[in-house]
Amino acid sequence: MTALSDSETAPRGGPVPDSAFLKQLVAVIRAEDSHGTWDGKPDTELLAEFIVTPEERRAIPIICDPEPEVLWRMARFHDAVGLMIERRTGCTAAQMDKFHHEGFGRVVLISGRLVVVSRHLRDVHRWGFPTWVRLAEAGAALVDEAVALIERFPEAARA
Repeated sequence: MTALSDSETAPRGGPVPDSAFLKQLVAVIRAEDSHGTWDGKPDTELLAEFIVTPEERRAIPIICDPEPEVLWRMARFHDAVGLMIERRTGCTAAQMDKFHHEGFGRVVLISGRLVVVSRHLRDVHRWGFPTWVRLAEAGAALVDEAVALIERFPEAARA
């Protein structure tokens, strides 16, 4: 994924940064397209649903079950985090999540015997990022924190 040139119009969510995390997220999503349905779609179109503006967030009701598409996007986001962790450390980071139908729950990524990411999430119905930059930063921050933990406890991560 490359940053937009000045002549292109930025998509909803502002300018798209050139981010290793966004590239990994696109690769995760494209890997699930076994029939080539998304081959012709640009990366920004595949990731567009990860952007939820403040106005869109306010319009989403929170008194219903989280949409399956939202849970799918959350899983792909954390899959990309896990793959970036593996790329940087050589340690596999497997994702596990559990969400209540009221929209709260937990996501963990485990590497060996070490929990490298542990997140409690609320308002899953409204999960998303206001800008592309925030999406890229959120993924990169989780990866950086996990890598630091693996470097601090390498024996547990490799167990």
